[in-house]
Amino acid sequence: MAAHSGRHFLQIPGPTNVPDRVLRAIAQPTIDHRRPEFQDLAKDLLQRVRPVFGTTGPVIIYPLFGHRGLGSGPGEHAVAG
Repeated sequence: MAAHSGRHFLQIPGPTNVPDRVLRAIAQPTIDHRRPEFQDLAKDLLQRVRPVFGTTGPVIIYPLFGHRGLGSGPGEHAVAG
């Protein structure tokens, strides 16, 4: 494989340029989810994400991957008022 100069581009589906500030952020050590710093971050996030979903009520983050989230939605049980 020939050597290429310049910046490598992630091409899935590509090209996808990742800003330097994002690369620096993901290079930081992870935060332990059992530490108070993570709890503070999560509380702040849950407050600040409310306008994204157009609500003043509580927001629940339910982390899943792939197709597992398809069957976990509230379906007809969710009512916006």
